[in-house]
Amino acid sequence: MTEPDNLGALIADVSHLLRRAFDERARDIGVSRPQWRVLTMLRRHEGINQGGLAELIEVEPITLCRMVDRLQEADLVERRADPADRRAWRLFLTARASALLDEMRPLALGLFDEAMMGLSADERDGLIHALARVRTNLSRRTPQEIMAHG
Repeated sequence: MTEPDNLGALIADVSHLLRRAFDERARDIGVSRPQWRVLTMLRRHEGINQGGLAELIEVEPITLCRMVDRLQEADLVERRADPADRRAWRLFLTARASALLDEMRPLALGLFDEAMMGLSADERDGLIHALARVRTNLSRRTPQEIMAHG
């Protein structure tokens, strides 16, 4: 008898499969998943500085700097001087990036529809709400808090 998958393994497998399927779909558009992640996060936080964006997407600042360099060369991101700190740059999407994100959105939504095939609307909503709760639980509690309070 095989052992059932645990939550961590299932989440890791689904994440891997979603990334791979997204990469296959996005290849024709000419943007990588990490670039898409930067662009979508930047759309939500336009005007953020590079350090703040690096924190949000959980990469080292130098890694983000290189990514932004490539995105700027592709005319997808614009750096503007920070009026409050002349050493810092604020990041903004270009019109080309906004159009690209609009083109990629249906790809992502189609992928999610494919991934949720066979689930009822209630099951989809339940899955999304459950995973959001797990994320919230893990985001706001330190290991010490979990050990102290269970």
